[in-house]
Amino acid sequence: MSHPSHHDLIHDWNGTGTLLQWPVNVALSDETLRDGLQSPSVRQPQIQEKVYLLYLMDELGIDIADLGLPGAGERFHRDVIVLAREIANQGLSIRAQAAARTLEADIRPIVDASQAAGIPIEAAIFLGSSPIRQVVEGWDLDQLSRLTQSAVTFAVTHGLPVTFVTEDTTRAAPEVLRRLYTTAIECGAHAVCVADTVGHAMPEGVHALVSFVREVVADTGAPVSIDFHGHRDRGLDVANSLAAIQAGASRVHACALGIGERSGNTPMEILLANLSLLGIGDRNLTALPEYCHVASEACAVPIPFNYPVVGADAFRTSTGVHAAAVAKANLLGDAWLAERVYCGVPASLVGREHGIEIGPMSGEHNVRYWLESRGIELEEAYFEKILTAAKRSDTLLQEDELMRMIRVMRRRHGVAETVVSTDYAFSFAWEE
Repeated sequence: MSHPSHHDLIHDWNGTGTLLQWPVNVALSDETLRDGLQSPSVRQPQIQEKVYLLYLMDELGIDIADLGLPGAGERFHRDVIVLAREIANQGLSIRAQAAARTLEADIRPIVDASQAAGIPIEAAIFLGSSPIRQVVEGWDLDQLSRLTQSAVTFAVTHGLPVTFVTEDTTRAAPEVLRRLYTTAIECGAHAVCVADTVGHAMPEGVHALVSFVREVVADTGAPVSIDFHGHRDRGLDVANSLAAIQAGASRVHACALGIGERSGNTPMEILLANLSLLGIGDRNLTALPEYCHVASEACAVPIPFNYPVVGADAFRTSTGVHAAAVAKANLLGDAWLAERVYCGVPASLVGREHGIEIGPMSGEHNVRYWLESRGIELEEAYFEKILTAAKRSDTLLQEDELMRMIRVMRRRHGVAETVVSTDYAFSFAWEE
């Protein structure tokens, strides 16, 4: 019997709309060590933990890392220098960035860190741009323009590459953005950043805004790229980042596990998985689970069991129907099919494997898969007694519990005499 090709097994509606064609690649900026650490609930990592995360970012092919805001204090200044030196001394591919307000007092520590490390550190200089911020801060457009001009000029004069970031861009007026971006570009900024600082935007709004900024940049005639920085207040962070890419943003920002102020930032691991599935870039994502678990430990941020890509349940099932489909795909000897028949993200993409567990909703295929994957003989008694225990349980049967059942059944040469039946305890009441 001939089987259809893999290409014919999934009809992809994602490519049937009128959206722009995806680019071949897009750069990524990792904000974990700056914006991510602005979350009120995270633990501030030790410098050795930051260094470890930096190596994992480099291994994942992330292009640039925001090392922190050195103007925030001596500890942060010192950490930026240590991290930048690590990049320089170990020849890492990832580039260094640090954040600053439009103040010389914030930018000078980046200059000092760059000189101490002996490598360029890109200055991400940010300034509020929306009417609501202007009212609260008492700013007018002329003042914003002067701050932009002085800050960018100071950084460029001192040898720093500059990305000029307008905070709250998604609630700012077009004429304000045009003037501020044009000023920054004329003063030497090599990139501008559209920031959805409070997670206000929807994908169509991001697409319209980035398209507008492309026109502003084109009018300057300068070879300036566009970044997008998204927040997840409305849960649209990943969708907005993808909309920005389609509209022409060449670099997008994200944080490990989406940590950051309020509800957080675009999660790097989910963004990376989506970019890979869209064929954007050629990054090896097998280190992604380690990157997330290191960030989780370093920042004291637990990973929910149902979290996409790296959560404990992301690639496992205990449902009989699902397990049966995976098992049948395995019988066909097709790993590609087995990974996708009940999953939209292949586990091997991020260096993981699919798991089939045994619980109240399981069937015979669950037990068969569990036994075969551990090299255990397929005895009929095992199926009957394990499924009986599973159906009576309120949770998954754990590895040690299942192995105890197997040991008892092996020793007794049958399970009929080994079960102590009660209304509340079944297999777990067995005595070895």
